[in-house]
Amino acid sequence: MTSEPGEAYVWLWLPGATEPVVAGRLAPAGGAIDFNYGRSYLARADAIPLYLPELPLEPGRIPPPPGLSIAGCIDDGAPDAWGQRVIVNHILGNRDGDTDPAELGRLTYLLASGSNRVGALDFQAAAHEYVARDTGTAPLEELLQAAERVEEGVPLDPELDRALMHGSSAGGARPKVLLEDGGRSLIAKFPSTTDRYPLVKYEFVAMELARRAGLDVAPVEIVEAGGRNVLLVSRFDRPAPGRRRALVSALTMLGLDEMMGRYASYADLAEIVRARFTDAPETLRELFARIVFNVLVGNTDDHARNHAAFWDGRDLTLTPAFDVCAIPRGGGEASQAMAIGPEGFRSSEVAGCVAVASTYQLSEPEAREIVDRQIEVIEAEWDDVCDLAGMGEVDRRTLWRRAVLNPAALVGY
Repeated sequence: MTSEPGEAYVWLWLPGATEPVVAGRLAPAGGAIDFNYGRSYLARADAIPLYLPELPLEPGRIPPPPGLSIAGCIDDGAPDAWGQRVIVNHILGNRDGDTDPAELGRLTYLLASGSNRVGALDFQAAAHEYVARDTGTAPLEELLQAAERVEEGVPLDPELDRALMHGSSAGGARPKVLLEDGGRSLIAKFPSTTDRYPLVKYEFVAMELARRAGLDVAPVEIVEAGGRNVLLVSRFDRPAPGRRRALVSALTMLGLDEMMGRYASYADLAEIVRARFTDAPETLRELFARIVFNVLVGNTDDHARNHAAFWDGRDLTLTPAFDVCAIPRGGGEASQAMAIGPEGFRSSEVAGCVAVASTYQLSEPEAREIVDRQIEVIEAEWDDVCDLAGMGEVDRRTLWRRAVLNPAALVGY
């Protein structure tokens, strides 16, 4: 492993602010990373905790919660698998493909990744001056080619390297960059060189069907770059130029890390919604509707990093849905990444969802109304949405009744 920094400073955009302030310091401590609020931050009348109960507004070192090596709200701002690959390529180079993300430590990733990260945090080497790491830019076609070279382990020229590093703080495992376009903040999601299916189109189809079915989702569009399809996703954590909205993942809300993510459940998340969210009844209805939609379109990658809530220092509010993708499967039976019911039920079946509807404060008729409405919309809008995606007949057949409205999802309903 390369030499790891001894500290990193956390900068925060407070609610409504257009400039960040330094909130505190991260430092290694016995295999974990502790956080310490700065005295000047604690003295501010408008200071908010970075997240509760993890990091209450108090002086002194605050260790991570039990079982974690760093506070989850901090880790939510760290680069995920794709961003780590970009940073490894930037710092270590190709070295004949012999590069391991574990060679770099967590503070290195926080300080090396782009500043335009998800949420309202950034990380700096100094407490006295904020310097954004967002200087690179390039046409979308060149960024797509650069992402392909990273997947192949090929070093980039300096300008493209800087441009791709701009989006290295984005989460997820698939190639992507962060863009600013005419005042819009976007995530551009690229096809991967290892894709068996046109997943960019499949994600567009799922997200657009979700919108038409009445779910609150991030707006998406498909564009072409270099003869390839690219999905553009509008960022909901950028409400206006210069402003950022803090958010935390469901993984953080549940007090889990990536290794413990398999224990995440919608039922536990529903308990948190009832206790801590704004407009809990409507949020529970929306959460249930998202679960049902995931089942109906075959999105089984609904893990706890793919759910999030805005954080204003006191309350949580569900963000729009994101990363919803129809995923073809060979067999009929499937399971969701998060358990749906309180007894660990996770089968991809809408009948099972209806059976546990009370977990989401819904009656059986209310739950059935949601399911029926979604099935109706999917059947009615399928062809039009596929046309918008430019999806051919072969790909439509690959999804229809295999991922989307798979008969196994409707067993017993």
